[in-house]
Amino acid sequence: MSRVKLSLSVLVLALVLSLSSAVLAADVHVTVLNSKGEIQAQLEEIAAYYSSITEGVTVEIAAVPVGQSPFERATALYASGNAPTLLMVDAGDVLLFQDRALALNGEKWVADAIENSLGMATADDGRILAFPVTVEGYGFIYNRAVVEKALGRAFDPKTVNSIDALRQLFDDIEASGQASIVIGPEDWSLGAHFFALAYATQSPDFAEIKKFQEGLKKGEIKLADNAQVNGLLDTFDLMKEYNYDKIDPLASTYDRGTELIGTGEVAVWFQGNWTWPQIKDFTDNREFGFLPVPISSNPADYGNTQVPVGVTKYFIMDAEQNSPEQQQAAKDFLNWLGYDPEGQKRMVIDASIIPAFKNITIVPEDPLAASLLEYVREGKTLNFVLNLPPDHWAQVGASMQKYLADFVDRAGLLGEIEAYWLGK
Repeated sequence: MSRVKLSLSVLVLALVLSLSSAVLAADVHVTVLNSKGEIQAQLEEIAAYYSSITEGVTVEIAAVPVGQSPFERATALYASGNAPTLLMVDAGDVLLFQDRALALNGEKWVADAIENSLGMATADDGRILAFPVTVEGYGFIYNRAVVEKALGRAFDPKTVNSIDALRQLFDDIEASGQASIVIGPEDWSLGAHFFALAYATQSPDFAEIKKFQEGLKKGEIKLADNAQVNGLLDTFDLMKEYNYDKIDPLASTYDRGTELIGTGEVAVWFQGNWTWPQIKDFTDNREFGFLPVPISSNPADYGNTQVPVGVTKYFIMDAEQNSPEQQQAAKDFLNWLGYDPEGQKRMVIDASIIPAFKNITIVPEDPLAASLLEYVREGKTLNFVLNLPPDHWAQVGASMQKYLADFVDRAGLLGEIEAYWLGK
């Protein structure tokens, strides 16, 4: 009898251990830090769907809090011992995590990445540290239906190729009783995107842009003497003059901007293609596109007919605080996004992502992506300057906010930006 009991005990123990192992094996939790808040809902849906079709794996999306940069959030999570499996970071921040990122050279998608998409994700020793998430671009978004109604004629965006032409467009729109433009006061928009045009328009050669930045670090460049910088701020002054929110320019919000351009309350808004998932909620109209941000009165000057385009976000994979099982599950998830037809569709169509991979042939349905692709095909692109310090958008963005609200004049703004760069 005792032998029977012993045998039963051993059997039960073996069964418990087996079930425990199965539970552990089935419980692979992949966390993803998302720094593109405008597609948080879409990514959550993608993660839920993938989890539902992938036995033993749960993918969870966590958002970077409003007001915190991706670098700051990722650094805080590492310090607390809660590093996500995948971290979506800005292109300029990838190498800052090179000691914590898993090398991904052996992944299939490396061979399918578009040209120049892995440069900012490659360490000096050749390790590929990140998966390129999206190609993005920005400029003046225009609502064609609103513009043409205001003008009373067909609108050719190629005619807006100088500051003078932009002023004429705003004048003509306003003359009809239609508001022309609203300025989004977000620090990331003003610092990481608008003022970044001051660097991008220096030269089509990225080496020259870096040289310009090095000159700022050494205090060798006076921004007040730079034609591109002054031209860009001349355009910003024009925007301020016609700003729909000029009475209280810092009160607006990103969400309000999407509604104003979507409903046609304003005709133009400075932003990027990432705004389409929100704009489309306010309209059935699909006639939207991009205008360049001009920096001079000469249409032939570099920057007047180009828009910045580049890979802006990357997924790095944690090598320190996540298990090999979590890392493999994350690799599988990325491969599903890049190669499974359903994964491709959900990223490109549902989340309005312009993919950074040659093998993905799905054409984005949103008009802003289509507009950017037209500039790409015509060779009318600027470098999307992404090698900026992690605090650039917060610090330079804050200075631009002060300039927007007339708390500082141009000399004061440029002095603050020069002081920011000195010693970086």
